[in-house]
Amino acid sequence: MKFELLHTDSNSSAREGRIYTAHGVVETPIFMPVGTVGSVKAVPLDVLKNDVNAQIILGNTYHLYLRPGTEIIRKAGGLHCFNGFDRPMLTDSGGFQVFSLTGLRKMNDEGVRFQSHIDGSRHLFTPESVMDTERAIGADIMMAFDECTPGNADYEYARRSMELTHRWLDRCINRFNATEPLYGYDQALFPIVQGCVYPDLRSRSAEFVASKDCPGNAIGGLAVGEPTEVMYQMIDLVNSILPKDRPRYLMGVGTPENILEAISLGVDMFDCVMPTRNGRNAMLFTKDGIVNIRNRKWEDVFEPLEADGASSVDVMYSKAYLHHLFKAGELLALHIASVHNLAFYLWLVGEARKHIASGDFSQWKSSIVKRVMQRI
Repeated sequence: MKFELLHTDSNSSAREGRIYTAHGVVETPIFMPVGTVGSVKAVPLDVLKNDVNAQIILGNTYHLYLRPGTEIIRKAGGLHCFNGFDRPMLTDSGGFQVFSLTGLRKMNDEGVRFQSHIDGSRHLFTPESVMDTERAIGADIMMAFDECTPGNADYEYARRSMELTHRWLDRCINRFNATEPLYGYDQALFPIVQGCVYPDLRSRSAEFVASKDCPGNAIGGLAVGEPTEVMYQMIDLVNSILPKDRPRYLMGVGTPENILEAISLGVDMFDCVMPTRNGRNAMLFTKDGIVNIRNRKWEDVFEPLEADGASSVDVMYSKAYLHHLFKAGELLALHIASVHNLAFYLWLVGEARKHIASGDFSQWKSSIVKRVMQRI
């Protein structure tokens, strides 16, 4: 994997670049739709490619490990062959999902023993087994196994958790280096910076991660309950330490405002379930603001969802029609809203790239944030 830095903003730390992978080029800043079980909910992969124009999607190691299982994926020739998406893919390590299984997991230095949320069966994730699973899935970018601490964790817990993540990272790197890709193309391993909301821990973790000289780096453990301003402070601090010539991935964030602010702080890659999850709950992100399409005010508004929208559904369907589909409980509503929101997110980061290249990103960000975050 190679990262090429193209432009930087003179009034912020925003960057435009390209990530070169075996399955294609990813332009950064980029948003990655979340394909938890090898699919993005309610959105066919051909629509992701041709309408949403997703350059890279994310798969979830925990969910794919449980179902369909690595044996099936390996027999298929990897996730690219299994689901038919021939563009770059990234797999998370399952650390966040295991973190969310409070009461169903036990963690120690060896790894994490947990019960499946599907059938209660018992499993063990270790740094080594997670690397093997991600090799079998075959994503272009693999994430190291980590523990994600809640945003309100106390200092001692956060310190112990960070140190455990660092020990696991060394084991991930050793296993990654001791194994080969399974499908004839290279994979890259990204470590994850932890440390909760404590500046000294975040600094230590960023320095430790940077010392590993990996092709890219990630920032985890944010947007998990801490105040938004604290999240931004941690991003700024970590990015002042992580190498500038490698892509930086902020995991699980967030709103359009969060993404634009993080871009201004030097982040290159994002993922979040918000556009699809909120879409399935009738919330539309648009260039003019946030719409709850269930509201009665839209029942006789026959204008397109967005006249100059980023996808075909924006001009194909009216607000009144989508309002009707949600009220009727029609499954098509989930598809239309998800496609619209994903296309908006991809449009937003695409516009960010353009304005970084043209040198007016900071001015554009100030105006667009107010516009897209207002409720209409």
